Amino acid sequence: MLDLCLLGTGGMMPMPNRFLTALLARLNGKMLLIDCGEGTQVTMKLLGWGFKNIDCICFTHYHGDHISGLPGLLLTIGNAGRTEPLTLVGPAGLQYVVEGLRRIAPELPFQIIYREMEKEEDSPIQVGEFTIHYCKADHMVPCYSYKIEVKRRGKFQPQKAKALGLPKELWGVLQKQGSVVWNGNVYEQDMVMGEARKSITASYCTDTRPVSRLKEFIKGSQLLICEGMYGEDEKKDKAIAHKHMLFSEAARLAKYAEVEKLWLTHYSPALSEPEAFLEAAKRIFPETELGEDRKNITLFFPET
Repeated sequence: MLDLCLLGTGGMMPMPNRFLTALLARLNGKMLLIDCGEGTQVTMKLLGWGFKNIDCICFTHYHGDHISGLPGLLLTIGNAGRTEPLTLVGPAGLQYVVEGLRRIAPELPFQIIYREMEKEEDSPIQVGEFTIHYCKADHMVPCYSYKIEVKRRGKFQPQKAKALGLPKELWGVLQKQGSVVWNGNVYEQDMVMGEARKSITASYCTDTRPVSRLKEFIKGSQLLICEGMYGEDEKKDKAIAHKHMLFSEAARLAKYAEVEKLWLTHYSPALSEPEAFLEAAKRIFPETELGEDRKNITLFFPET
């Protein structure tokens, strides 16, 4: 199962009752963070999932409301006792930007591994059990949307193990260790497993127009966390000019991509009452919900 928490729901600047948009994912005790604006570690502290086990931080883009909280968070992760390498993922220029921010966090007890996305097409990145997919968004600067996938192996097939002549006492060892040597031969786990089963999938799209390539990228996601910068359709011209989305546009994106659930986020500071526009979005996509700071959910593997 995959735990997800929307740490904040604001865009542009943190507000007294609204932190900036970021997503924290937790899987088997390990964590992945997407975006880290000013104040992100404060809402993380309120959540209480800890800091030490963050293995990866992904950035959609390098506007301040999505990355300016990084130096303080890196120091907090170090103070929590982390010594294992930390992977950072983002558009081209990641290392240049982070090294600039690290002028105020020069000494860390762990190595930073940089993974810059040099191509527009998805080339999945694996960090532990997290499979990270990405898709180029449409914003004022290079920006990417993400999809987190947790893959599930096929079921153990006893008949395959029997056909290989493997004794039963090695079946569990093979499943646990991934390979086993017997009678001078190496047997791999895939040799005794069925087809892979459906994965857990959650997508995160913010600071973008609802371009067509996103529909295919997020298709069928169990949860889509998507920006709704403006609630009023009358602000479409402004959304187009600044490369953002309306509530209604996010709802249509969710509908056409056939996702299971939509959470809206990244509200404009001027959007003080997002609930006033929720019903209009629900008329387009009924499974639309307003994101709230530290709103969380647990996703399970789909039934097969």
